[in-house]
Amino acid sequence: MKAYITMLGRSTWAMINSYYAVVMQGYRPDKIYIFLEDIYSEKLPKAVEALKIISSEYGFSPEIEWVVIEEDNFLEADEKIGELLKKLKEEGYEVSVDITSGRKALVAGAAIHALPLEVEHLFYLSLRDLEYANRPYMMIPLHIQKLKDFMEGRRWKRL
Repeated sequence: MKAYITMLGRSTWAMINSYYAVVMQGYRPDKIYIFLEDIYSEKLPKAVEALKIISSEYGFSPEIEWVVIEEDNFLEADEKIGELLKKLKEEGYEVSVDITSGRKALVAGAAIHALPLEVEHLFYLSLRDLEYANRPYMMIPLHIQKLKDFMEGRRWKRL
């Protein structure tokens, strides 16, 4: 079982394109959770539909849920993201977190818990040239983008 936690912020394209890159790498989540601040709620329907379309094109259909956080509320983001990550790990999920489109409160809330909970992936889609930032993934030249996994190469040793 795989869970993918993503964040919707200023750029819907950033969230969608990062998911596209992850799926192209072979990752197929059973569940997707979107965290967003309340000021971006109007972007949610388009973002959810895009995730469904990409998933469908690759032959799978994950459950999609979302959690709305008050704008710039670090404490709420920390609590809600931490609770979800702990729950998913306890239930045996392989957990991936994508911080590409997240604003600081959401990214901080995820990063604080990613290391101690040993999430499997912490993704970020890096673009060397922001001229291409608001384009569909397949229209971004491969040489200016890089999908980073900050957990890659990290294997935990229990004391």
